[in-house]
Amino acid sequence: MARIAGVDLPNKHVDIALTYIFGIGRSSAARICEKTGIDVKRLINDLSAEELNELRRLIESDYKVEGRLRTEVALNIKRLMDIGCYRGLRHRKGLPLRGQRTRTNARTRKGKKKTVAGKKK
Repeated sequence: MARIAGVDLPNKHVDIALTYIFGIGRSSAARICEKTGIDVKRLINDLSAEELNELRRLIESDYKVEGRLRTEVALNIKRLMDIGCYRGLRHRKGLPLRGQRTRTNARTRKGKKKTVAGKKK
């Protein structure tokens, strides 16, 4: 099993297997294969050690992936919360950020329903 950027890649086509690395999607994976000259339809286990090293070198030098990217995203969110902008406040409260409705739906962000007792007369 090939290991790149601290991730064990499954034995799938190279372009699909590379997407298991946080920060690499389908288009980035295709671009990486094109730069290294590796056919996208080859399986990961069929690659030679030299080809794997070439993939590793290219990803480490040109792309921000895994830990570095996660840290950067977390710092960006923390910055928004620190300056107290609208998006930062929504992050802090755990609500949707991009204008979605919250009267119904939004359960993924808001969590499990909290039942509020009805008014007594």
